[in-house]
Formats: sequence, C-alpha cells, structure tokens
Amino acid sequence: MTNHASSPFTLRQRLVLAVVPRLVWALLSIVARTWRFEIVAEEGATPLPYGEGAGAEIFCFWHQCVLPCTFYYRRTHATIIVSRSFDGELVTRTLELFGFHTTRGSSSAGGREGLLGLKQVIESGGLAIFTADGPRGPIYRTKMGPIKLAHLTGARIGAFHLEPERAFAMRSWDRFLVPKPFTRIAVSWARWTYVPTDFPESQFEEKREELNAAIERARLQALAHFGKAAE
Repeated sequence: MTNHASSPFTLRQRLVLAVVPRLVWALLSIVARTWRFEIVAEEGATPLPYGEGAGAEIFCFWHQCVLPCTFYYRRTHATIIVSRSFDGELVTRTLELFGFHTTRGSSSAGGREGLLGLKQVIESGGLAIFTADGPRGPIYRTKMGPIKLAHLTGARIGAFHLEPERAFAMRSWDRFLVPKPFTRIAVSWARWTYVPTDFPESQFEEKREELNAAIERARLQALAHFGKAAE
C-alpha cells in the first residue's frame, strides 16, 4: 500500500528523509524496550494485547500517544493513513521501519483516496489505524474518517489510549507525549464501536460522537490508572 510522494524534495529535505527516520527508529527501538505495558479495560471491552489477533478491524487513538502506539503495535503490520506533505513522507518512512504500511491522504486533502486505500486493506483482512484527531486537531476530537470506513466495510472500531506514567509533554496542539525510559505505560481499552453498513449517513455524527466518547473514556481510564487528574 506504500506510495512514496512523487513530488521533488529539496536537497535539505532529501537529507532529512535519509537520516531522521533511521535515527528515530534506532532511538525508539532502544528506549521502548525499557517500557512496561499494563493493560486496563472498561467493562465490556475486549483488549487485543500488542494487537495480536486483530483482523479486518479499525483501531483509533489520539495523536498525542503516537510514539508508544508505534512501538506497541509494530507487529500488526497495520496500514495507516498519512498526509501527502513532506512531514507525511517523513512519517511514512519512519513507520515502514517499524513494519507498518501507509496509504496517502488526509482529512483535508486526498481523504477519499486514502479511505479507499484503507477499504482495500480491510477487505483483504488487514488492520487499519487512525490517529483520530490528527493531523492538526482540534485535540480530542475525532474526524469522520473512521466512521465512514466502518460504514463502507462493516469493520468494528477499537478505541484505546496509551498513557505513560512519566513522559515529556510537548508544547504542541496535541500535547504530544514522549515516554521516559523505564516508565510504565497503561494500554487502556474502551468498548468497540459498530457502524452497520446500512446505518443512515444522516446519523453519522451520532456515531462519531460515540467513538469520540469511547476514546476519551480510554484516556481518562488510563489517567486514573496512574492516579493522574483529568485535564
């Protein structure tokens, strides 16, 4: 499913693309092996540790926990929708080093093409992943993409959050989390969201709100696991 951007990059950008993904892969691979993952799940939720056993399904989480999710779910070889920008190319090459696949598009550009790519993944029995509030936010507000994909395919949507007990929080729109070495990380699952293929499109917003609430419950449950106050 990978499709590297065909538009030319500057010399500086080509150098960044050649070095940064490998550097991120090496550093994350070393530090992440010191993390300790602890699964928590709300009543009625069915967690899939490390994504094992996941089939034709959709996973959703907030953009801020991309780093721990990248390491935790690396064995799934899931496909992720990534924008066509230079930053998207940088992300794509990094994700590939961890065994993920990508299809290009975003909520603002190329979205339909990206969804069709993920539809093919689901239909072939693969796993699709969304950073539900990415790539530009607003924070903790899921886009409509996962709902549309679930409606097209009948796949269920898994909502979860990975919360480090100790982390550096970036001053970015998503409050991006960089877990510290040797920290514990709560892998928090909420109940699955279902969007039947015959569900009326006029009620998609209702399902989007249901998914949004599920991911938020997972986040708040993870915070409570470490005795942290909700934001």
